[in-house]
Amino acid sequence: MLRQFMLGKIHRCTVTRADLDYVGSVTIDSILMEAAGFLENEKVEIYNIANGSRFATYVIPGVRESGEIGINGAAAHLAKAGDLVILVSYGWLTPDEIDGYAPKVVFVDARNRVTSINEREQN
Repeated sequence: MLRQFMLGKIHRCTVTRADLDYVGSVTIDSILMEAAGFLENEKVEIYNIANGSRFATYVIPGVRESGEIGINGAAAHLAKAGDLVILVSYGWLTPDEIDGYAPKVVFVDARNRVTSINEREQN
């Protein structure tokens, strides 16, 4: 049996732009993508701390070291520049993969620069 687990997370990052006219997706600074283990076109869930919206889309890489978190297309109705959001990817693990598994949890500053990467969430 497969079970679904969090694979990676970028915690409390700041939306830098929202573009209704873009085709879709979330644009993420490629440094942040790598830190969280996100891949291009991977599905992610987005949890908007500012307004409680929760939605899913796919990842496209942004410019390295730009700090970009761009909400694109229809999802731009659910987040605006300045909102704090949490980005999470999930995946299916086999029972053999679960033991000892730890997701990457990326913490950022107000400019979306990595401050720490943990394999366990902090309180």
